Amino acid sequence: MPFWTVGLASAQTLVDDRGVAITIDKPPQRIVSLLPSLTETVCALDACDRLVGVDDYSNWPEAARQLPRVGGLEDASVERIVALRPDLVLLAKSARVTGRLEGLGLRVMALEPKSMKDMERVLGKVGQVLGREPQAHALWRQLDAGVSETAAQVPKRARGKRVYFEVNSAPYAASESSFIGETLARLGAANVVPASLGPFPKLNPEFVVRANPQVIMVGDRNAVALSARPGWDTIDAVRDNRVCVFTAAEGDVLVRPGPRMVEAAQIMARCLEKHFP
Repeated sequence: MPFWTVGLASAQTLVDDRGVAITIDKPPQRIVSLLPSLTETVCALDACDRLVGVDDYSNWPEAARQLPRVGGLEDASVERIVALRPDLVLLAKSARVTGRLEGLGLRVMALEPKSMKDMERVLGKVGQVLGREPQAHALWRQLDAGVSETAAQVPKRARGKRVYFEVNSAPYAASESSFIGETLARLGAANVVPASLGPFPKLNPEFVVRANPQVIMVGDRNAVALSARPGWDTIDAVRDNRVCVFTAAEGDVLVRPGPRMVEAAQIMARCLEKHFP
């Protein structure tokens, strides 16, 4: 049962990822989401109809594509957000507009999952906010089971292979402590980027050369001329052409910590199976 009843006088107080307490007296009906993973989470809990605006990058599910756009992480338009009259704005901890929105009296909740534990917590918290906590818990169990089912189908030969997952060409990588790294671990892969560097560290390219991954996973925009990077032609994955290049749509699935995590696991599992059947 939700933590409130329609017409209930008492309010519910939740703490967001900034440690800020947010008081909510009833489930919000006009939500602006400024993070694609949060947009997808709201929709996965059958509340897409409560979204009145989204960031420029929210493109799934199809219903989200039809909503008004209010900018991105760095350039969200306060004016456009205010004009949508939201009773809740969901955004990342790093969003620049948080203070301005709160200064204008808008209710803001920052939720930014980086690990699977975070994903479970954020899904549950969004479920609480929407008055759909039981559905959120049920969805998490379904997602977690789906990843385990995918992992069970990974060929034994692929297990233990050294994998480098590049998030951005700086290069930024997904380490063992990120949700991507945790998914790789559940698939039986050995991530060459340790958790001690943080979830998504910026690496010296020489680090990857020394780590010598057997498989590289990278988006199509960053995959151009991998072998032209100094020393990278000596990496096993590059030399043996074990590089999985993901489309932009696949990249969205992979780098968003949300309800498409099973699909993300399946994409990575197919990569491992392709090179180590």
